Amino acid sequence: MRMIPIVLVLLAAPDAAAAAGPVGGDASVVDGDTIEIAGERIQLYGVDAPEDWQFCLDETGADYHCGKEAALALKAFLSASRPTRCTFAGRDRYGRYIGACFRADGKDVNRWLVESGHAVSREENHDKGLYAAAQEMARSLGAGMWSGQARAEASSHVAEE
Repeated sequence: MRMIPIVLVLLAAPDAAAAAGPVGGDASVVDGDTIEIAGERIQLYGVDAPEDWQFCLDETGADYHCGKEAALALKAFLSASRPTRCTFAGRDRYGRYIGACFRADGKDVNRWLVESGHAVSREENHDKGLYAAAQEMARSLGAGMWSGQARAEASSHVAEE
């Protein structure tokens, strides 16, 4: 199971002293990389999805709402195997927990978002990010926003929420 390496990365992350124990339950989707469980907002660690208002270009060069598509895809993915369980590494500057989340069937939610092309791997500390290999796979397969020409604001850091 991939959970152990991710938990170790999360425990080594800044604000580890503020870490909370795991939480599980039915997750609702706030946006493409943020969910809510039991009243707590959780920013998915290591990923960055386009905001709801952002557009990408499809394979024909036409605009589409890749941010809304990411949120809808995440909702469908989470609905397929409930409940969702998250492990935390602390809180971000907005007070949200930062976490790695898994469906009831054990599938890594964070990794799936990047592999499916609905998010990019968030670069941390000048590296290519925890999910860089998953992002390269999605890009090579033309998955999600990689099926066309992802716009710079949708495919680069969009974390300035």
